[in-house]
Amino acid sequence: MDAERILGGLNAEQRAAAEATRGPVCILAGAGTGKTTTITRRIAWQVASGAFEPSAIVAVTFTDKAAGELRARLGALGVEGVRASTFHSAALALLRRFQGDPGRILATKALLLRRIGNGLPKPFRFRPAGDLATDIEWAKIRRLTPATYLAGLGDHEPPLPADLSVRVFREYEQRKAEAGAIDFEDLLGLAIGALEDDAQAVATVRSRWQAFTVDEYQDVNLLQQTLLDLWLGERDDVCVVGDDYQSIYAFTGASARWLLALPQRFPQTHVVRLEQNYRSTPQVLALANRLVPKLGGSEKTLRPTLADGPEPELLRCSTPDEQAMLVTERVRALAKSGVALEEQAVLVRTNARAADFEEAFHDAAIPFQGASLLGRDAARRLIKVVRGGGSTGVAATVLSLAQEQGLLERPPEKLGEREQTRQADLARLVRLAEEFDDGERTLADFAASLQERFGASAGRGVHLLTLHRAKGLEFEAVFLPRLEEGELPSRRARGEELADERRLLYVGMTRAKRHLLVTWSGKSSRFLEEMGIRPGAAPASSPGAPKAKLEATPAVLALKEWRLARARSEEVPAYVVFNDRTLAELVRMAPRTIAELAEVPGIGPAKLERFGSELLAALADVA
Repeated sequence: MDAERILGGLNAEQRAAAEATRGPVCILAGAGTGKTTTITRRIAWQVASGAFEPSAIVAVTFTDKAAGELRARLGALGVEGVRASTFHSAALALLRRFQGDPGRILATKALLLRRIGNGLPKPFRFRPAGDLATDIEWAKIRRLTPATYLAGLGDHEPPLPADLSVRVFREYEQRKAEAGAIDFEDLLGLAIGALEDDAQAVATVRSRWQAFTVDEYQDVNLLQQTLLDLWLGERDDVCVVGDDYQSIYAFTGASARWLLALPQRFPQTHVVRLEQNYRSTPQVLALANRLVPKLGGSEKTLRPTLADGPEPELLRCSTPDEQAMLVTERVRALAKSGVALEEQAVLVRTNARAADFEEAFHDAAIPFQGASLLGRDAARRLIKVVRGGGSTGVAATVLSLAQEQGLLERPPEKLGEREQTRQADLARLVRLAEEFDDGERTLADFAASLQERFGASAGRGVHLLTLHRAKGLEFEAVFLPRLEEGELPSRRARGEELADERRLLYVGMTRAKRHLLVTWSGKSSRFLEEMGIRPGAAPASSPGAPKAKLEATPAVLALKEWRLARARSEEVPAYVVFNDRTLAELVRMAPRTIAELAEVPGIGPAKLERFGSELLAALADVA
């Protein structure tokens, strides 16, 4: 047995987990502590030590990518034949063996639900199919049907009135059955039924599959746990790996309770805590650890292994625009110091907030990826209508189209997250149209400007991600803007949802390897106070950031006069030409050439071409 090749290089905690080849094992793996390395080596040692044959071991995780990585790492250790797959792939394999092919599996519920949604009463007709799909998944994970949906709602708030929600659920199930298709929840449910109803089938599975490893165990739901219980039976050769601090999917039905309760279910469970962090500097970990006492669950305090880095910055800004400008400044500065744009990430609570930075980065000529506005429903529908349009009434047309899509003047707080995002997108499109409309440019021009401004740079640039999508990733520099009440935590968060929001912040902070910037401008998040941070004591802005009000210096007065004249000539509000934060940057940086002007945050290629020469002349007059 090549023990050194398999176990060498592991720290004491990892090695203890890897050497526990039999019986129930619970690995509580903190962020960045090498959990994938640990479970891969454990499986390899199970085989090398003779505890199990490779074909008797099943490792399940939540994505095909993660399963592929497990197989690749095992292969590099010389281990072949272990089944590493998702729950759904394993369920499909069982169904095909015991009941034949289950039929076509829907890749997404959205297409079917969009057709159903088009038949809803007008106020609800354009609700995002994703919100409807999430609600149906919530019900099916709890093994509810259209007949039991209303009785099982409890405190759950569906995205539509309950009578309409059950109508959508019922019609979805009918149309799916007529098409001879199943969805992913059906796949798990059918596999459960196949084993519950066939004693010979379950006996066959248990004789072949003898040892189980479950990755990301804090994310299992009732269907997945039920399937695992059927595979396991009365045995206890199971190893679960997870971090309850990173349990952020309660809204889908996931729960860390099975992870935390494993020692109660199996009193002989060997519990191992992985707390030695290989990702983040001591300074980043110190900030993240300040939130730990409020996270509950099983306490894990991450210990650093890396050298010291810069202190995280926690800065109060005057406005959301100032936050965007501050992040833009930091991105530029880090890029100049050698931190690649691809190693920097802005993590936001909702997709709508990512669009704030799409605008800011475009104006600053900073490439970005992960952009979302053009890929979402509101912009897609609008661009489909206005593309090729020759009308010059851009603002009026876009407003009318947005109202047809259900734009609300004051969206209620109880809207689902995707509908909140859609409403924010519609309002943004209306504002952009008002800023764009000069009486001469057409709807087609507006569509082209949206594509230019919000089209991401494929595969390169700063990452713009929601906090949920960032889980499992890491970056040299992480920016967490708008740490405010109503944003993080979201205004709808109550009870367990509020706990999810707190864990989201923890996940966001622990994505950072070296640089971390947290900002806010509205009412500061309660999470700041929970970390012992007095928001009122934070500086109003970072060095070099503009003040909330511009001082009336000669340069400022000259630029304001030029801006006003330009706005009047184009019949647009002054801020459409340049806002105050850009004027402040012009004064601070005092560019003398077009190249220097291009470095000013807020001046992108389009504005550089339109206003560059005039701006330089105005600045030269007061130099």
